[in-house]
Amino acid sequence: MPSLSPSAQKVQDWLAANGSAAQVIELEHPGRTAAEAAALLKCDVAQIAKSIIFRNAADGTSVLVITSGANRVDEKKVTALTGITLAKADANFVREQTGYAIGGVPPIAHARPGTIVMDEDLFRFATVFPAGGTPHAMFEVATEELGRLSGARVGAVRV
Repeated sequence: MPSLSPSAQKVQDWLAANGSAAQVIELEHPGRTAAEAAALLKCDVAQIAKSIIFRNAADGTSVLVITSGANRVDEKKVTALTGITLAKADANFVREQTGYAIGGVPPIAHARPGTIVMDEDLFRFATVFPAGGTPHAMFEVATEELGRLSGARVGAVRV
């Protein structure tokens, strides 16, 4: 197996250390959007587990929403689920909180883990495909396992 980039290897090491057999793969072409990733992986766009980062308006910590690639996040629903008022997160905030650049943020292995919410729509699928640390890196994981690994609160978050 070819060696992974440092960011993808960090995700792979985290998965292994937390008892997951999921394998991060790096593809020749990037999957920066859910549609691009689904085309590369030949899966339904709804199976892509997007990691959307917000800023907690009260304390400046991160709020990760793991959502289906087919969905947009309804910020009011996330607030209702968590009690947190959300603010926009810029690219610097995302990198500072997660350790990864936008387009490759995995739902696990963050530098500063914050509140985590997972879209209930992902549970329509046995497996989902999150980013693996870079726009070229992804991994397939059982949806239930992703919920367990991330420690996410599951709820309705789509628009």
